[in-house]
Amino acid sequence: MPGQRRKREQDPQQPYPYQQPVPDPYYDDGGGNQHQGYGYGAADPTEPPPEPPQPPLHWKELLPAVLLRPEPTFWRMRDYPMWGPALIVTFLYGSVAVFGLDKAREDILNTTVSNAVIYLLITGVAMVLGSLLLSTVTHNLARQFGGNGLWAPTTGLAMLIMALTDVPRLAVAIFVGGASPVVQILGWATWLFAGALFTLMVSRSHELPWPRALAASAIQLMSLLMLVKLGTL
Repeated sequence: MPGQRRKREQDPQQPYPYQQPVPDPYYDDGGGNQHQGYGYGAADPTEPPPEPPQPPLHWKELLPAVLLRPEPTFWRMRDYPMWGPALIVTFLYGSVAVFGLDKAREDILNTTVSNAVIYLLITGVAMVLGSLLLSTVTHNLARQFGGNGLWAPTTGLAMLIMALTDVPRLAVAIFVGGASPVVQILGWATWLFAGALFTLMVSRSHELPWPRALAASAIQLMSLLMLVKLGTL
């Protein structure tokens, strides 16, 4: 009607009938102060605002959290690379892992210091390269199965899982030898624990159901069992 049209021309801020005012959390009174106001097309005021992403964990928190609080840790770190902790921990693990193998330990103890240092450096680098390759395979399989995770976070977490889960077995094997029944039991127990962590990590990092996550990490799990747990390294 003419009267209504004239009124809207005089007051352009008046909403049309189909435009319902909703709370606008970004209303500014002109003086730089934020107030609860009303606008058009704003979000539903009953819905909580999205939480900001959490920062990555420091390595001192990350290492124990992988074993003690895996699920929230994998969710939090799925978008962050962690090359420093992954490479250093894997290198140290590879250097010490040879002492858990009876024959390798005897060879190191019976050689010169310089040769022993070279041997430990080589095994450390070999473990880094091997775990990096296996973790990359796990990531690529997860992507083939429909996952959406990133390479660097998935690979870094897989490397940490591979090294950290074997620490209890290795700590005992250094003192009693790799052939001890206690070490063998710890080896199988920690291998199963690693399988659970691999499955959970791939499931969270790539948003996959657990059967696909387990299948994606199967090659790395079998390699861990054959090369490290059974003492064929």
